[in-house]
Amino acid sequence: MQRFLPNLLAASLAMTSLQAMAAADLVLFNGKVFTAEPGQGLVQAVAVQDGKILQVGTDAQINALADERTRRIDLGGKVLMPGMIDSHSHPVVAAFDSMGATLLDEVKPLPELEQWIIEQDRAGRARAGDVISIAGVSSAYWENSRQLGQRFNQGRWADQPLVLSGIDGHTGWANNAMLNRLKIDAALVKSLSESERSYVGHEKDFTPTGYFAESRWDLVRSQIPPPSQQVMLKAAREAVRVNNQYGVTAWMDAAANAGSGDSLFDFNATEQSYGVLPLYRELAQQGELTAHVAALLLTNPRSKPADLAVLDKVVQKFAGVPNLTFPGLKVFADGVLEFPGQTAAVIVPFKNSGKDGQLLIDPAHFGELVVAAEQRDWIVHMHAVGDRAVRESLNAFEYARKLNPTPMPHSISHLQLVNPKEFTRFKQLGVIASMQLLWATGESYTVELVKPYISAFAYGYQYPARSLHNAGALIAGGSDWPVSSPNPWNAIAQASTRKGPLGVLNANESIDRQSMFYAYTINAAKALRLEKQIGSLLPGKQADLIILDRDVFKVSDEELFDTQVLKTFFAGKEVYTPAS
Repeated sequence: MQRFLPNLLAASLAMTSLQAMAAADLVLFNGKVFTAEPGQGLVQAVAVQDGKILQVGTDAQINALADERTRRIDLGGKVLMPGMIDSHSHPVVAAFDSMGATLLDEVKPLPELEQWIIEQDRAGRARAGDVISIAGVSSAYWENSRQLGQRFNQGRWADQPLVLSGIDGHTGWANNAMLNRLKIDAALVKSLSESERSYVGHEKDFTPTGYFAESRWDLVRSQIPPPSQQVMLKAAREAVRVNNQYGVTAWMDAAANAGSGDSLFDFNATEQSYGVLPLYRELAQQGELTAHVAALLLTNPRSKPADLAVLDKVVQKFAGVPNLTFPGLKVFADGVLEFPGQTAAVIVPFKNSGKDGQLLIDPAHFGELVVAAEQRDWIVHMHAVGDRAVRESLNAFEYARKLNPTPMPHSISHLQLVNPKEFTRFKQLGVIASMQLLWATGESYTVELVKPYISAFAYGYQYPARSLHNAGALIAGGSDWPVSSPNPWNAIAQASTRKGPLGVLNANESIDRQSMFYAYTINAAKALRLEKQIGSLLPGKQADLIILDRDVFKVSDEELFDTQVLKTFFAGKEVYTPAS
C-alpha cells in the first residue's frame, strides 16, 4: 500500500499534465521545422499555447495536443523557423526615408539625377519645409562634389536649398543655397581645427565643395526641418510592417534615443533624449508593436562613467513598455572606410592621405566606461569599421574582463576590417560579432572606394565572416537598415556567395547558410539579451514563428536570396500574410 499510493499519485499527476498540454491554441504540423536549438535536427510540428511554445516534435506528438478549439495549420512540407532577429537596425528612420524621396543607393548620371529630383519634388515626396531633401544617396557621388556643385548651384537651384543624405549615415552633400543659410563659407572652414576640417570637402582656398562627413555632416542635416510626430508615428508603423513582412520579429535599435536633429558622433545625451522611444511606446499601447525592440542608448564616445546616470533616467521613463527592453549602450568607435570619407580607424594608414582615420574613443580611458556600464548590467555595442577601431574596442572589453572575469554579451557591429590577431579574442572575451553580410560583395563600395586606398593585407580580410566563425566567434546577423535592405534572406544568401557586379569579395570568407540561420535566430537573440525569451523554438519561449515559401535548406543561393515569408506569427498571433 505504501508503494501503491505514490504510483497512483504519479499517474494522476501525469494525467493532469497531459490534460493541461491538450489545450494547444495552435498546432502547425507536416512541416520541416528548424528549432534553432543547437544540436537538434529538423522536427515536424510545433504546438503553441498562450503565445508560447508548448512543444515541438512529431506530427503524432503535436496533433495529440489539439482539441476542437485548436487552430490547425497543415504546413504541407514547408519550412517553419523562429522569427528572424536583426542585431543592428535603425528601422523608424529607415521607414521614414522610404516614405520620401530616396535613391536607395542607385547611381544616376547627373542629368538624370537632376530630372529625378525635380520629379520627386513635383510628386510631393522631396520637401522638408522649404528644403529639398534626398535620402539614400550613394557614396560614389562624393568624389564628384564639384560636378554636383556645377549642376545644383545655378539656375533653378541658385536659391533652392538642396541636401543629399548619404545612405551610409555618415556623409552627405549640400548645395550653396543650403550652405549660405547655414553660414558655411571659406572663412568658417579655415577656422576649423585640422581634425574637423578633414570632415569638410573644400578647395585649396577653403571654399566648401558641399561634401561633409561625420560631425560636420551632422551639423548640416540637423538643419533640415524635422517631420511631425504624426509622420514619425506612421514611419514607426511602417517599420514594424516591413520587418514582419520579411519575417523579422525582433531587432536591436542601434540609437533609439537619438533624434533626427542630433549629432550622432558628438551625441551628448540628456534626460530629454527620447528619440524614437515615444513612438515605440505609443505603438505598444495600441497593441501594434508586433516585434521585440531592444533599444540601445547612444552615448558620446568620450563619455565619463558618471554620465550614464542621465541614460538611466531615460530607461526608467520607458520601463515597463511591452516588447521594449534596454540592453545597454551604443558607441561609435570610428566612421566609414570608403573614399573620400576615410574616417574609419585603420592600423595601416590610407595610401592616399597617410592618415589612419578617426578613432573616436580614448583608448586610455574607454575601458572605464565599459566597466561602468557593466556595473549597471548594461552591454556596450560598438560601431567599429576599421581594424584599429575593432582592436581598441576589444582592448576595452579585455580591460573589463580583468576586473570581472564573467563575460558580458558586448558586441561589435560592422567589422569591415578585422586584423587576424583579433579573431580569437572574440571568443576569449565573449564578444558577439554583429555582421551586415549583405555588404560582403564585389561592388563600388568595396572595390572602387576601398581597395585602392588600403593595404592589400587588410583588404584580404574585409568582412571576415568565416575567419571569425572558425575562431569560435558568435556571429549575429544584422542589416543596418536603411544603409541596406532589412531583408535577412538577401544577407544570408550573400554571406555564402559574396558575389557582386565587380566580382567575388574574398571568397574564402564565405559562410554557410546553416550558420547564418543561427546568426539570425539564437545568436542574434543573445546580442539583444533576449535568448531566454526568443531565438529558438524551445518550450516556454515566445511563439515567434515564420513559414517560408521554399525549402531554404535545399534551394540554390540565388533562390535563397528571393525567399518569401508566407506567414509571420508574434506571440502566437498571425501578424503578416501576403496580400492575395
